Amino acid sequence: MHRKSLLEKLAAYRPFEDSDRDARQRLTDFVNEHSDCFERSLKVGHVTGSVWLVDDTGQNVLLTHHRKLGIWVQLGGHCDGESDTVAVALREAQEESGIIELNVLSEDIFDLDIHPIPARGDEPDHFHYDVRYVIQTQGNTNFVVSEESHDLAWIPIEKLSDYSQETSMLRMGRKWQAQLQSLDI
Repeated sequence: MHRKSLLEKLAAYRPFEDSDRDARQRLTDFVNEHSDCFERSLKVGHVTGSVWLVDDTGQNVLLTHHRKLGIWVQLGGHCDGESDTVAVALREAQEESGIIELNVLSEDIFDLDIHPIPARGDEPDHFHYDVRYVIQTQGNTNFVVSEESHDLAWIPIEKLSDYSQETSMLRMGRKWQAQLQSLDI
């Protein structure tokens, strides 16, 4: 079963806040109910992979000013049939930043979020069931802005709220600051 790995990761995921607990249950239910959950063609929603991309120091996160949404968010995107959400997050980080040498700090899920995507063209409104991982640069922090972004920026984590008031972004900032203390970065 191509969903088994993600379901195992979801079962092992330890919620940080109540919103995490709710997201884990909703995402687990969604994956169990839809064998095509990794396909963009599933019109009600689909699993996506995203990255909390930090620099070598762990003090800065790379955010994109998303072209379609018009807000600062983490890098990430559609699975397009790929069930390995870590691989999706890594691919999206590389594609959207131009930074190739990246290190997946853990294959454990860092964060979960379920958010609505508004209708656009012939695509109906739907949900992204977003699975997020921590990935770190390996020296090079020079990025290239892709066509999916208005801009990219390395943001000091303590200044995250200057760029975003998105609940999930601020939660990831709190979560990362708590984890940073236990990591040897």
